[in-house]
Amino acid sequence: MKHKMVDKTLWLQIEKFQLDENDSAFTFSKRLSRDNNWTINFAKKAIQEYKKFIYLCCVSNEPITPSDSVDQVWHLHLTYTKSYWIDLCKNTIGQEIHHNPTKGGNTEKTKFKNCYDLTFDIYKKEFNEVPPKDIWLNSS
Repeated sequence: MKHKMVDKTLWLQIEKFQLDENDSAFTFSKRLSRDNNWTINFAKKAIQEYKKFIYLCCVSNEPITPSDSVDQVWHLHLTYTKSYWIDLCKNTIGQEIHHNPTKGGNTEKTKFKNCYDLTFDIYKKEFNEVPPKDIWLNSS
């Protein structure tokens, strides 16, 4: 895959970040698959797209928002508090990325649609490809 990345070193650090623990019988990806009724392959693809989203959060100057599938990965990762806050945020990317759910209503709906559209634009620019449709559903 050809990347036109702002920070290729950061991307490589995020890409190699492991959510599955080798000594765990019930890994993160298996839990994600079970909790969302996804195949294990889809769960692993969603994890890869979550990593791309985390990278985009780091390089974007504007607020962006994940797809529903990516958000499900993020929600689960947040429950693995040491992995999220220490291993990823502190030790891998060097910054905190907070999850800010919608407050509801039309204003929030418009705000999140605009952020989602921006996410698509930044994704295409950074990864030089269109986000996969099975993970990143069209916002319209």
